[in-house]
Amino acid sequence: MKKLLLATTILAGLSASAFAGEDEIKMGIILGFTGPIESLTPGMGDSAELAFKEASDSGILLGGKKIVAIRADSTCIDAAAATAAAERLVTADGVVAIMGADCSGVTTAIVNNVGVPNGVVMISPSATSPALSTIEDKGNFFRTAPSDARQGVVLADIVLGRGIKEVAITYTNNDYGKGLSEAFSNAFKAKGGTITITAAHEDGKADYSAEVGALSASGAKELVVFGYLDQGGKGIVQSSIDSGAFSRFIFADGMIGQAIVDAIGDDLIGSFGTAPGGDNDGAAKFLEIAKGKVASDGKGPFDGNSYDAGALIALAMQAAGSMDRAAIQAKVMEVANAPGEKINPGELAKGLKILAEGGDIDYVGATDVEFNDVGEVFGAYKELEVVKGKFDTIKIH
Repeated sequence: MKKLLLATTILAGLSASAFAGEDEIKMGIILGFTGPIESLTPGMGDSAELAFKEASDSGILLGGKKIVAIRADSTCIDAAAATAAAERLVTADGVVAIMGADCSGVTTAIVNNVGVPNGVVMISPSATSPALSTIEDKGNFFRTAPSDARQGVVLADIVLGRGIKEVAITYTNNDYGKGLSEAFSNAFKAKGGTITITAAHEDGKADYSAEVGALSASGAKELVVFGYLDQGGKGIVQSSIDSGAFSRFIFADGMIGQAIVDAIGDDLIGSFGTAPGGDNDGAAKFLEIAKGKVASDGKGPFDGNSYDAGALIALAMQAAGSMDRAAIQAKVMEVANAPGEKINPGELAKGLKILAEGGDIDYVGATDVEFNDVGEVFGAYKELEVVKGKFDTIKIH
């Protein structure tokens, strides 16, 4: 049923694009609407579309044009399928830019095989692999979520700060899991921590008892899970609880979401982790405008990043005064960074008007956007803990 609904959504998007007139702008959204983070992506897609709608409803975007969003499924894990979906967006649908992709492996594949060859700007809200910092993107790839090179250090500090000196680690066997595991391990060991075992796991298995048995046999009492909340990571956690191997878990962003709390229940109380996000005025404003309009009311771990990615594309297009792909690419850094009038969520009309009049803006957004020279953010992280049936923010790092 879920795949049928997705197909219906995509077909609706394709139909809308097929009849898009000269006053409409086709924009791609490619996320894993099926796969290991499928409980997160509805909110991410909605958040980007919220920004597109805000820009369209202003009546100011390129003299009154409207954005038509076309969704495609990255699957999060199948690079070939993700590349084919992105290729359709670019060639058949003729999108001018792409919000996405999401998971690091498929994002890398799309950048290399579609984004760069076609000169299409991609702004990912959630691809966090450190390897993406050095990808040969010819200036076409940006991300509003910070690199796991930073998340690994932040999480290591949090774990050690809680007095935990020894852990076992399991990670999903892909670019995201490997990069995050390495960043965390290096930081944790450099600051005096001990890792008893580091073991990969595959997504999509029905039984994780063997993996959990090996992790438990290492002697660690705490388990770090660098996986996905709708796939292997969830399976590892459930098997650990069922066997009594581990009772508290340490997560990173791929495991943060209400779906896993709902699935596991009270056994997850006390588990903690990190996800991108801050506590600035823009974050509060985003939650205000997202309530009732975005799945999870904009509280998903990458919802704010997705809104920001969508907003940046619209603002860059306005700064360029054109739907030309190369012209959009040339203006992303300019609208994202100082100097200029600061723009928060809900203020896109203000930003579009300033740009239309030849002024400068500094888009701050929901996640305090400021790009470095390779188009990625330093970013802040939330320290979250499961309390009374949900992830509560404990502190901002």
